[in-house]
Amino acid sequence: MFDTLSDRLANTFKTLRGRGRLSEADIDATAREIRIALLEADVALPAVRAFIANVKQRASGAEVSQALNPAQQVIKIVNDELITILGGETRRLRFAKQPPTVIMLAGLQGAGKTTLAGKLGKWLQGQGHTPLLVACDLQRPNAVNQLSVVAERAGVAVYAPEPGNGVGDPVKVAKDSIDFAKSRQYDIVIVDTAGRLGVDQELMRQAADIRDATHPDEILFVVDAMIGQDAVNTAEAFRDGVGFDGVVLSKLDGDARGGAALSIAHVTGKQIMFASNGEKLDDFDAFHPDRMASRILGMGDMLSLIEKAEQTFSQAEAEKMAAKLAKGPKEFTLDDFLAQMEQVRKMGSISKLLGMLPGMGQIKDQINNLDERDVDRTAAIIKSMTPGERADPHLINGSRRARIAKGSGVEVSAVKSLVERFFEARKMMSRMAQGGGMPGMPGMPGMGGGPGRQKKQQKQAKGKRQSGNPMKRKADAAAAAARREEQGQGAGQGDSPFGLPAGGQDFELPDEFKKFMG
Repeated sequence: MFDTLSDRLANTFKTLRGRGRLSEADIDATAREIRIALLEADVALPAVRAFIANVKQRASGAEVSQALNPAQQVIKIVNDELITILGGETRRLRFAKQPPTVIMLAGLQGAGKTTLAGKLGKWLQGQGHTPLLVACDLQRPNAVNQLSVVAERAGVAVYAPEPGNGVGDPVKVAKDSIDFAKSRQYDIVIVDTAGRLGVDQELMRQAADIRDATHPDEILFVVDAMIGQDAVNTAEAFRDGVGFDGVVLSKLDGDARGGAALSIAHVTGKQIMFASNGEKLDDFDAFHPDRMASRILGMGDMLSLIEKAEQTFSQAEAEKMAAKLAKGPKEFTLDDFLAQMEQVRKMGSISKLLGMLPGMGQIKDQINNLDERDVDRTAAIIKSMTPGERADPHLINGSRRARIAKGSGVEVSAVKSLVERFFEARKMMSRMAQGGGMPGMPGMPGMGGGPGRQKKQQKQAKGKRQSGNPMKRKADAAAAAARREEQGQGAGQGDSPFGLPAGGQDFELPDEFKKFMG
């Protein structure tokens, strides 16, 4: 959603890098570009003015002029102001001292309140609560049935005594749900209210009546993040007519410009508490302003990625896998590879996970074009192998590859490519587990490839220097050949010093090494 804004800000900061000092003209030009980027992202004008004023004031002060790297300091200021405009600190739900806690959802029709009720219920259930969804949208056709289906999918209870479709009193249903929750020991009641295509008196009156009947601990205003400037107007109307305590952004995974998210907290004074970024019930989480600001600036969101991993991966399984890799690469089999792949898949979309990594904004087009079905194809190939082949992929020859390809519905080349990539990944993972570091990562502590190691490798690669005299170079080559022949004859029983059969016999390299031999 914030791709356009991220790209504009990245291009703006590129002009600052490498500057030893920033003049007033540099700061004005940067502020102008940021203003244009925010306005193009559909951020409300009052929010833009406040944002630019704060950035210019801080950028013109000693905070930047005395900094070792003024450009980085300006980026830090923009990051801080983004966090402020998004609401500052993360806002948590307030729970009632005496259960049940009542949460009322309000918003326009089509904002996604009913689906969000199921997402919120499942999220709270994962936090150890027992939520109850209440169907108070009795006007929209099949709204009650939709909430019942969503509740069933989420695995939470639903209270729907009225059929809806214009039948029933929503205020009475909301009031009776409190007593029902107390009698059944539900500690949270989530009230799904009706919406309208636009703000009108009937909508406000009904929402106010439900509020007065249930005395909710939290009123959450659900807003479609894709509707742009109108989201701010609607939020102000609900704030003045009914009142709300926090904002929930739905459809944050859309392709709109996302200005609503940057405007609502500033204009209404109410913080964004939750965000829904997908169609699945698991695509829902608490809103963290600092993490969202980091994403907008292309710095990733490692904390959210780590939290997802902690929720998905078992600590015992992770320790078991680390111990297996530490023993040696052969201990890690295709069965383990498949298990790890399925665990990653449980974390959600691969594209979204990669988008949380720092610097991935530079290759976002490639990430967006990733085919999620490749994971399924890889799983199909592995599951088409016998247990012996998964335990020892060296057994997979030409005929076995053909059988596996036929069983998984792929080309033979796809099976060969998978096995080759598995061997490479296994070596790298084993090396990292044993503390050898990751190849190709210079200067990273604990990751190998440091300057000393690089110089040593370069020195080894150079070998003995050759003479500039052609006659002497020819004589040196002849002497080296004689030494090699003498060493080969002295290796014993006709073998070479490396234990390879002598006498011109053919030696077949394993398949995984052939590609390195050209």
